[in-house]
Amino acid sequence: MPSSPPAELAEWSAAQGAVWGAGSWEQVAQTVLAPIHDDLVAALAPRPGEAWLDIATGTGAVALRAAHAGAEVTGLDLAPALLATARRRALEAGLTVRFDVGDAERLPYPDASFDVVSSAHGVVFAGDHAAVACELGRVCRPGGRLGLSYWLPKPELAALMERTGYSRPAGADRPRDWADPGYVRELLGDAFELSFAEGVCHWRAESGEASWRLFSGGDGPAKTGLGSLTATEREALRQDWVAYFERHRRGNGVSVPRPYLIIRGRAPDATAPVGRRLSG
Repeated sequence: MPSSPPAELAEWSAAQGAVWGAGSWEQVAQTVLAPIHDDLVAALAPRPGEAWLDIATGTGAVALRAAHAGAEVTGLDLAPALLATARRRALEAGLTVRFDVGDAERLPYPDASFDVVSSAHGVVFAGDHAAVACELGRVCRPGGRLGLSYWLPKPELAALMERTGYSRPAGADRPRDWADPGYVRELLGDAFELSFAEGVCHWRAESGEASWRLFSGGDGPAKTGLGSLTATEREALRQDWVAYFERHRRGNGVSVPRPYLIIRGRAPDATAPVGRRLSG
């Protein structure tokens, strides 16, 4: 199991459940991320009866899709508030999904517990990527499947997001590094045969102002960070955000294309030769 992180990083990590739970994430998942959730689940090809773990499940978008396909799903997240929404959505859909509060760096499950392990734009935000990678390999069964996703670079939009005032401690790894296949191979190449695919989804809204309301109210870290800005700083960011999205107006709405990366992995079978890797 991974060792304890430094005190500053541990304190920051402990606060992340409340940070992510502060926003109305269900709206973000449905409005912005749904095509990625569809893509990730399709890439993992769920099969009835197999044990599926969705890490950083949020409001359960991937977990519910996998359960609908017949998988026996466990969803895990740091944020109790998000899991409350996930449980409600599962109940409304008539689906049986187990939802646990927990940390991707220290998964509360035995070795080789799951046939499939997934995380859509989730584990990338953990502070210790090496610890996450260790846990992904540990809980996935021989021959099991891994599926992760994260954004590919979109510099101008990223610069706007970085102005929210939300910051990570110096000791925390950077989410954007997961967009680099070489970095991912360093983390996961010993445990999984890896392949990579790119896609594009569109952040659509009625207007730049509507997209700002969704981001500033739905994204927990953004909402938390904005509270640390002055009124002048918040207004300047809002205006720049709205202007950016309005430059992408298409007919009756705005649509910003966002490239993303799907990372697929397969844990070698127990009898497979050691060292065989798929570069993708």
